[in-house]
Amino acid sequence: MKNLREALHRRYATKKFDTTKKISQEDFDVLLESLRLAPSSFGLQPWKFIHVKNPEIRKILQENSRGQPQIVDASDLIIIAVKTTMQEKDVEEYVQSIQKIRSVNLSEIPEADIKKVLEYKNMMIQTIQARTPEQLKSWNQKQAYIAMGFLLETCAILGIDACPMEGFDPSKYDEIL
Repeated sequence: MKNLREALHRRYATKKFDTTKKISQEDFDVLLESLRLAPSSFGLQPWKFIHVKNPEIRKILQENSRGQPQIVDASDLIIIAVKTTMQEKDVEEYVQSIQKIRSVNLSEIPEADIKKVLEYKNMMIQTIQARTPEQLKSWNQKQAYIAMGFLLETCAILGIDACPMEGFDPSKYDEIL
C-alpha cells in the first residue's frame, strides 16, 4: 500500500516531456491491458483506444489541440474515443462476445440461469432505450473517464509520466483519425 501511495503522490499532469525517453514495450503492454480491463457500466465498454504512432498525424492533431506540445512530445499518444450512440445491437454484440469469451454453451446452462441472463440483457436494453441521444453520449463519455483513470493510475504505479488532456477539436480528431 505504501508503494501505491508513493506512486500516486508522485503522479502529476506532465506539461513537458523528455523527448529522449520512451516507454518500454513491456510497460506499454501493461498500459493497454489496464485500458482493456477497465470497468464500465454493464461492461459495455463504449470506447475505442487509438495508439497514434505516426509523427505527421500527431503534428496535425497538435494543430487541432490548441498547439499543446504534449501531443507530439510524449513518447506515446493514446486517444480514448467514445461511441456517441448506444443501441440494442451493441448489447446483443456484448452478450454474444461474453458467451464466446467464456465458452458458454447455452444448451448446458440451467433454464433459470438463461432466464437471468435474458433479464439482465433486457434491463440493459431498456436502460439504453430510456435515454436520449445526448444522455447516451454523456454516459459513454463518463465511462471513458473511468478507463482514463485506470490508465493514469497504472502510469503512476509504473513511474510513467502522463498527461490527460482535453482542449482539442473532437470533430477534427474524428476527421483525422
